[in-house]
Amino acid sequence: MIDKALMKILVCPKCKGEIHYNSNKDGLVCDACQLEYPIRDDIPVMLIDEAKSLAV
Repeated sequence: MIDKALMKILVCPKCKGEIHYNSNKDGLVCDACQLEYPIRDDIPVMLIDEAKSLAV
């Protein structure tokens, strides 16, 4: 789990919008961009190129 203080300041690097955990808590989701950023070794990888698209 990511520190609560860090979660309060993290935003989507693409749109600067809010992010939240996915259902497995192994990624951070931006609903506006439909992107999921991975969490590796308890470190969020907030790079647009590393994000997985959630668009259908």
